[in-house]
Amino acid sequence: MTLSVSQMTLAILPELLLVVLAGMLIVISILKNEKLNQVLGCITAGGIILAIVSAFLFAMPKTEPSLLWGGMLRLDSATFVFRMIFLFGAALTAIFSCTEDTINCRPEFYMMLVFSTLGMSLMASSSDMIMLFLAIETASIPLYVMAGIKVKEEKSVEAGLKYFLFGGMSAAIMVYGFSLIYGFSGTTQLYEIARGIAAQQVPLAGVVAAIVLVLAGFAFKISAAPFHFWAPDVYEGAPTSVTGFLSTVSKAAGFAALIRILMILFHADSGVIWQALIAALAVASMFIGNLIAIPQKNIKRLLAYSSIAQAGYILVGLASHSTLGFSGAVYYLMAYMVTNLALFAIVGWVARKTGSDNLAAFAGLSKRSPGLALAMLIGLLSLGGIPPFGGFFAKLLVFGAAVESGWAWLAIVGVINSVIGLYYYLRALKAMYVDEPAENTPLKVKEPLWLIGLILCLVMVTVMGVVLSPWFGISNWAAIGF
Repeated sequence: MTLSVSQMTLAILPELLLVVLAGMLIVISILKNEKLNQVLGCITAGGIILAIVSAFLFAMPKTEPSLLWGGMLRLDSATFVFRMIFLFGAALTAIFSCTEDTINCRPEFYMMLVFSTLGMSLMASSSDMIMLFLAIETASIPLYVMAGIKVKEEKSVEAGLKYFLFGGMSAAIMVYGFSLIYGFSGTTQLYEIARGIAAQQVPLAGVVAAIVLVLAGFAFKISAAPFHFWAPDVYEGAPTSVTGFLSTVSKAAGFAALIRILMILFHADSGVIWQALIAALAVASMFIGNLIAIPQKNIKRLLAYSSIAQAGYILVGLASHSTLGFSGAVYYLMAYMVTNLALFAIVGWVARKTGSDNLAAFAGLSKRSPGLALAMLIGLLSLGGIPPFGGFFAKLLVFGAAVESGWAWLAIVGVINSVIGLYYYLRALKAMYVDEPAENTPLKVKEPLWLIGLILCLVMVTVMGVVLSPWFGISNWAAIGF
């Protein structure tokens, strides 16, 4: 579908507003106004919410998908849904960051958050390999800075450096894969490459070999085993709100781009090879993530390994190579995002009050702060796939898709790993509800905006598990848009 220049401009209005917001934050950083710095989180969240509203008003996809700006971008239902996921997650991250003393008054942090979100939004809509790579780097480079932004803390600096080095390596592997695909096809346009494969003008074997390199690069982005080695140290050392953003929104961006590439380049009759690769990544991620999480004593490292396992569950949906599998993966990403953002928000809050993010700091939390303990209970049970929370239906959808597509053994492996995962989630709950606290001083939440963000996440986790239809409709709409 052909659009005019004005229509194409409106189609990327949310991204343009993010650029304006980033510019505002740069100006604020130059002004060095303390009063403005105190409300940076509110300004950032407000600007992102404005971008969300503009997307609904001016950037809704048409009946038919549209290619924008010379085929560099594609506006479809998948673009829209993932754009909303990224913007919503970024707004929540800005809100949760308001309570972190070391970053809440730093304009450069929020500027990096906005630029990273911009890159992720472009990742979801890219239909050209050059545009996709530029979008990935636009999303990734700010994340390296955000991870190491606590320059006076050794762990944070180490996290930023490790993330930068491994991220650069994965980008090199990925761009080499892109270059091979271009060499075989003679074009960087993904849909043109797909047409060449369908017409047998592009050697499928060569593209499959190249896609292995691309898959390795994306496996790093989504922290799938065996490319997960950076995640535990980075998640532990980065500011907690950054860790939440990395484990959810950044992971969703990686999956959005990966799904689009796989859906475009491979059809059901030519996807067996990469399906096997995806299944292998899924099995490795589930077992490595869950088994290594069991002995962890630091809650951030525990959730980091949990994040690796969660990537494995989502990969089960991708391996099924069906509409149900892809829609299940999108649903999983939505449920996982609000769950993990809530959990990391609580972890960060407790760490600030107790001075530790070890599991021992959560001992007796139900006595010191019953509300936060209940919130952790909801989040951990959702990650464990226990009804009636969103994580249950997320697992049900991806495992059901695997069975439907003839990958029943993969679903069985997923169920086994879900049981393993429950062990360390219940261990965290035991600390909160059974263990005695080191001190009995009540912990009270005095940040209303932070509390609103947390409640919103918990409501969504619960509603997604109780009322499946609208959320599954959204995820299915996204899946058929690819």
